[in-house]
Amino acid sequence: MDAARSDSVTDEDLALLAEIEADPKRAAQRIRSQQKRIGSQQKRIHSLQKQLAVLEEERRLARIKRFGASADRGDHQYRLFNEAEAHQHDAPDADDGDAGGTDTVKVAAHSKSKAKRRPLPKDLPRVVVDHELGTDERHCECGGELASIGVQTSEQLDVVPAQVYVIEHRRHSYRCSCCDAPPVSAPLPAQPFPKSLASPGLLAHVATAKYSDGLPLYRQSAMFKRHGIDLPRQTMAGHMVRMGRLTEPLIEALHRAITGYDVIQMDETPVQVLNEPGKTAPSKSYMWVMKGGPPDRPGVLYHYAPSRGGAVATDLLQHFAGYLQTDGYAGYRDVCRNARVTGVGCMAHVRRKFTDALKALPKAAQQKKSGRAHKALAFIETLYQIERGQKDATPDAR
Repeated sequence: MDAARSDSVTDEDLALLAEIEADPKRAAQRIRSQQKRIGSQQKRIHSLQKQLAVLEEERRLARIKRFGASADRGDHQYRLFNEAEAHQHDAPDADDGDAGGTDTVKVAAHSKSKAKRRPLPKDLPRVVVDHELGTDERHCECGGELASIGVQTSEQLDVVPAQVYVIEHRRHSYRCSCCDAPPVSAPLPAQPFPKSLASPGLLAHVATAKYSDGLPLYRQSAMFKRHGIDLPRQTMAGHMVRMGRLTEPLIEALHRAITGYDVIQMDETPVQVLNEPGKTAPSKSYMWVMKGGPPDRPGVLYHYAPSRGGAVATDLLQHFAGYLQTDGYAGYRDVCRNARVTGVGCMAHVRRKFTDALKALPKAAQQKKSGRAHKALAFIETLYQIERGQKDATPDAR
């Protein structure tokens, strides 16, 4: 025993050998117990390693969400199909540039193409300004008279500032010259708000500027002051509320048109409402947005609700039958339980999950561009590329 002993043999090993020699069965049981314990510990180590990997992914993803770019749009470096070859000649629209044709400037290392500027719409009114030489400038150095040989044309886009004017309604009155019948006056055309200074054109202008262009009422009030007109934002706010009541029949008709078609897209976004009964100013309310209707007459409906509860979706879609596309929010579950409604997902939200998975990977795995997240994003990008190519196509062609 002493001759076979080496520096690597410990006292514990010698004790185990002695136990084996003394009681082989008991030693075998002890070995099996130790093997089970080792196997259990290895499973625990493997489980802890998986937990550590998940925590590392969550840490990387949280760091990216806090300090990195929030957009989930890909950089197109993970495409595994033939997008680069298929679309290498696609050129983005230029913001500005020469009116001539596309020029190609070749340099030793590369070539650069300058995109052509889009022409101005032909249906815009045009003011022609002729620039001619003076009479005394139409003589050549040789003494001969210069003759016109053509016209060079260039275009500029100009804007006439908003014109503010007063509509003065003059109602002519008439009276019978033969009897004492009461006088008759020409009637006024129907007005949105009787006895108000606001014309339909003014109301349409203020509403479009506020809701389509994002121009607050106090800024519009300041713009009117530049014209010498005192139009407080409180007055315009009252106009907007009254306009909302006037347009309720139109909103109801739009709602019927959207829910009457068999495809609807819905989403809800938080908004803050000041001085709302029963709620504090920082609390959230929601704007529920519905998009649908026939492809040739699509509609978008905005519906305000103080909550995000599923009862709102149930009320809005109580007469709907068809496909409902959402982001997977649980508030639509009751609607989708209806046999007449089929819930479908949103590819943008699917892509976002794979983008998060890609961001959570170590840098080495991201650079390989061969993982499942890379393949999924490449496939989704291919679908999007096909969709962009069919953007202007008819529904049947799509």
